[in-house]
Amino acid sequence: MAKLCKDGFEKEFIENQKEKYGIAYTQNILSGRWKALILWFLKSEKHRYGEIKRFLWDISQGSLTKQLRELEADGLVERRVFPEVPPRVEYSLTEKGQAFIPIINMMENFGKTYGENTEDNQPTKNVLG
Repeated sequence: MAKLCKDGFEKEFIENQKEKYGIAYTQNILSGRWKALILWFLKSEKHRYGEIKRFLWDISQGSLTKQLRELEADGLVERRVFPEVPPRVEYSLTEKGQAFIPIINMMENFGKTYGENTEDNQPTKNVLG
């Protein structure tokens, strides 16, 4: 399968496995328990770190920071630091992040439609607690 290096996917994989690359790239963006929820939360407006932390109340500070940095490195989230005391940081979606929102909306709709019960009528596990 695809191997990631520090600069992304190996060039050989991108060139020789084009039919797999698109899904592998998208899957890599969403790898991380909280990324889809972070993107969903940012889809309508920018938010400060503390607001995101309150929304994802069960996430550790380290995990949230890591997920935000990865989304920023992937070009989906922009981090804006205001030169104030105390410092203020806001996160918002980039153009690329906005282009990803239809995928997030489809995930939301799928979950609303099929998430209440599994096929054997057992309730699904709530990730948020």
